[in-house]
Amino acid sequence: MSVRTRATTWSLGLSGLLLLVVVVSAGIGAVTIPPRTVAAILADAVPIPVGVSLGGATVLPLVGSVPTPTLEFVSPFAFSVPRPARIIVLSVRLPRILLAALVGFALATAGTVMQGFFRNPMADPSIVGVSSGAAVGAVATIVLSLSIPFGLEGAAFVSAVVTAFVVYLLASENGRTPVATLLLAGVAIQTFLGAVISFLLLQSGESLRQVVFWLMGHLAGATWSEVGMLALVLPLPFVVLLVHARDLNVLLLGEEDAHALGIEVERTKQLLLATASVVTAAAVSVSGVIGFVGLVVPHMLRLLVGPDHRVLLPASALAGASFLVATDTVARSGGAEIPVGVVTAAVGAPFFLYLLRTREVRSP
Repeated sequence: MSVRTRATTWSLGLSGLLLLVVVVSAGIGAVTIPPRTVAAILADAVPIPVGVSLGGATVLPLVGSVPTPTLEFVSPFAFSVPRPARIIVLSVRLPRILLAALVGFALATAGTVMQGFFRNPMADPSIVGVSSGAAVGAVATIVLSLSIPFGLEGAAFVSAVVTAFVVYLLASENGRTPVATLLLAGVAIQTFLGAVISFLLLQSGESLRQVVFWLMGHLAGATWSEVGMLALVLPLPFVVLLVHARDLNVLLLGEEDAHALGIEVERTKQLLLATASVVTAAAVSVSGVIGFVGLVVPHMLRLLVGPDHRVLLPASALAGASFLVATDTVARSGGAEIPVGVVTAAVGAPFFLYLLRTREVRSP
C-alpha cells in the first residue's frame, strides 16, 4: 500500500472517529440529548449554497443601481428538533467541543514534530519553553491586571513565541543550532520561567484561583471567537509541516546523512521549530497548559501507523483532537468541573508508564 493511500485511509478513519466522539460528547451534560438528535442538529446546522440572488442593489456614482449578487443558503434536511436541545448543542456545548478538537489537533501535531525533531521519545510541545512562556504572559496579565490587545490570549501567544525565539538564539552559534544545545537551553529557560511564575503566584492575592485554573489547563467559557481564531491560525502551519514531513523523516537519520541526501538541515530545522512553536503557542494561549496530549498521542499512533511522518502527522493530529474532546467531556461531566489538564495527566501518565513497562516507548 502506498504512503498516500495509507495516509488517506488513516485520516478518513480517524476523521470518522472524531465525528463520532463529537456527536457523543455534544449529548453529554446536565441535560442528556440522544446521539440521533445531536446528529440531526449538527446536520441541519450545515448550510448548503443553492444559488445566487441578485435582489440587493448597490448605488454607485455615475453608474446607477447595480445588483449585488449574494449566495443563498438552505438547511439540507430541516429535521424537526426541539428548540431547547438545538440551543444547548449549538450555543452551549459545540463551541467548547470544537475548541477542544482544535487544541488537541494542535498539541498532537506539535508533539509529533518535536519528537521527530529531537529524536527523543520524551519530547513534547513545551520542550523549548513555549508553554512556560505562555504561562508567564497569562499569569502576569491576570495578576497585574494588564490591559493588552487581544487580552489574555494575546499576551500568552506573544510571550510563548518570544520565549521560543529566545531559546533558539541562545542555542545558536555560528549559524548552527545543535539539537542537544537547544534541548538544554529549553530546560534552562523553563526552569527560570517557572521561578517567575512562582513569584507571580505569591503576588496573586484574590486572583490566585483564576491563575491556578489557567495553569491546570481548561476549556471552560469557550467562545466562537476563540474557535474561529484557532481555525484561522492552524491550517497554514499544519500544511507547512505536512509538506516537510519527508524532510523530518530524513532528519531522523542524523544531520550529516540528511545533508548528504540534499536536505538544507539548518533551514529545515528553523522552519520546523518555528512552525511547531507557533502551533503550540496558539493552542496554549486559549486553553492554558494541557499536558500529555502531545506526548502520549504520537506514541499511540506511532505504534499503529509506523514512524513515517507523512502518515503519522495527520493521524496523530486527528487522534489528538478526539482524545482531548473525550477527556474534556469527562472533565465537565461530574458534579464540579475539573480542569481538563488534570484529566489528561490522570489518563496519560498511567498509559505512558504502561508503554515504558512493555518497552513500547522507543526513539522515533
